[in-house]
Amino acid sequence: MNVPISPSPLAIATIADADIEAVVALWQRCGLTRPWNDPHADIALARRNANSTVLVGRDGDAIVASAMVGHDGHRGWVYYVAVDPDHRQKGYGRAIMDAAEDWLRLAGIAKLQLMVRPDNAKVQAFYESIGYDEQERIVYAKWLDGREPTP
Repeated sequence: MNVPISPSPLAIATIADADIEAVVALWQRCGLTRPWNDPHADIALARRNANSTVLVGRDGDAIVASAMVGHDGHRGWVYYVAVDPDHRQKGYGRAIMDAAEDWLRLAGIAKLQLMVRPDNAKVQAFYESIGYDEQERIVYAKWLDGREPTP
C-alpha cells in the first residue's frame, strides 16, 4: 500500500522488488542484521499483508534510509530503522520515522513502540531527541521453530 507521506528531505515510498538488495545492504552496513534473522525473509514477511511494509528513503537514486513498520491491530512497531552512515545528520532518521508514524496513523494505530538494545546509547539518544520516551517493560520471546534463545 503506497501512502502519502509528510513532507521530508527524502523521497519516501514503500519498498519495490528492485529495492530489496539495496535495503538488505543498507541494513548490513548499519549493523542491523543478526545471524538468526534472515533480512530477505523479514522483508518478504512484511510485504505479505496489509498490516506491514518496508519504507525506503531515497536521496536522488540512492536508498539511504529505511524503516520496517507494522501493527497488530492495537499497537504499531518499527524495526530496521536505518540511515546510511554517509548520510547521517541530515534529518533522514527523523524523516523516515515521521513516515512510519504517518503510515500507522493512516491505519488507525495510535501508539508506536520500538525496541533498542540496552548498550546502544546513540540510538537511544536519537529516539529521545525526536520525542520518544523510555517505558519500562520486560520483553519475553520464544522461537516457535525450536531454536535456542538468542541475545
